Amino acid sequence: MTIKDTITEKLHQAFVPESLHVIDESHLHEGHSGHRPGGETHFRVDIVSDAFEGKTRIDRHRMINTALAAELAGPVHALALKAQTKAEASA
Repeated sequence: MTIKDTITEKLHQAFVPESLHVIDESHLHEGHSGHRPGGETHFRVDIVSDAFEGKTRIDRHRMINTALAAELAGPVHALALKAQTKAEASA
């Protein structure tokens, strides 16, 4: 299983998202800190879930970081996040 697959699975389990896109952007960071040959170090996550209702942007990021703690402590160097509720995403 790839790191992208692991991230996707963990976020599905934790947040039951309406939509989820996990994008490996490692190729954009070649030569930068944290990049490794083969990629899977830099990711962008766009997630829409009602689990974020009433939460601040920082709270949402903390929730995601907690769900992905093992990956952030290991192979993932950078994680860009866009976390919205269904109402925010459709506005």
